[in-house]
Amino acid sequence: MATPDFIRELRATAGQQLLFLPGVSAVVVDGGGRVLLHRRADTGRWSIIGGIPEPGEQPARTAVREVYEETGVVCTAERVVGVEGLDPIQYPNGDKCQFMDIALRCRATGGEARVNDDEGLEVGWFEPDGLPADLEDFARHRIRLALSDGPTWFAEAAVPGA
Repeated sequence: MATPDFIRELRATAGQQLLFLPGVSAVVVDGGGRVLLHRRADTGRWSIIGGIPEPGEQPARTAVREVYEETGVVCTAERVVGVEGLDPIQYPNGDKCQFMDIALRCRATGGEARVNDDEGLEVGWFEPDGLPADLEDFARHRIRLALSDGPTWFAEAAVPGA
């Protein structure tokens, strides 16, 4: 994902120290039950769509914006399927981040799936039982959540003193 301007501004004073940031993941499903994926330019792997909210932007709006920006698909956010604090990561330039991921199920309502920015190499619709072999567990887990009717999933908290 491209680094938003507000994070560049933070980095100017915060340096490379760990930033705790919100993140949004979108599992987009079409009328036939297929899942929208894009092959990321930075890793070369297939993934669900995701991004960082702009200051003041609601997670559902972030999902809709990111899906359109990256794939040309218009969608509607339907529900939160998972919330998870991810492990800290360090980027090749030394910047450190930790994301609180909010995963949303979205329904495609229009547009045509295509590479729509420089973050993706390919875009495609996949049957749930025909997902690409190199799809990360992160995405597979969120797809399972989005295709189930279960309640919102969240990582269990450790009980202090237990």
